Amino acid sequence: MSTSLLTPKRLLVSSTFHSQIRCYARKESGMDPKKETIRRSLYPSNIRNKATPTGTWRPDVEKALQHAIPSVQAHDTIERAWLLYKRHIRKRREAETERKFECMRKAMDELAGIDSHLYMEANKPENPRARSPEEANLLKTMKASEARAFDARVRGLFPRELRVPTDTPSRAGWKYDWKPFYRPL
Repeated sequence: MSTSLLTPKRLLVSSTFHSQIRCYARKESGMDPKKETIRRSLYPSNIRNKATPTGTWRPDVEKALQHAIPSVQAHDTIERAWLLYKRHIRKRREAETERKFECMRKAMDELAGIDSHLYMEANKPENPRARSPEEANLLKTMKASEARAFDARVRGLFPRELRVPTDTPSRAGWKYDWKPFYRPL
């Protein structure tokens, strides 16, 4: 008896639930045809009975591959040729890097022969956290925000205060009063 009372409510809930689910895909009557074309090309349907322009599904892909590459041996030959091409490119890049490194080594040997002090300065390991006395005095006179920016900037690395280039300007506009902080060397 209780099941007969629950059944109409369950049917009522499920029918309203299905009507809500199906409403999202309704086409708008006043939609711009250009927008519809762009939407269809960017987001192709998932229907498996037709080929899509973006290549997400093609029923004739096996036939097209068989037509282009008729045998397994031909496919393996093409694959080996591609790997050989990539290896040639890699060897060429390694040779170029080796040549540049050898030129740098020769220049450093020449510098060592000319001036040993400059050679030692060029090869001295630098501690990015170490500060000179001049920097320590300058840090004491700075405001907290400037001191944080001064501390965040590691010498020799890409400057953090440089903004990322964008296609559009910021909403705030140009900061005319911005000045880079002074860092003694």
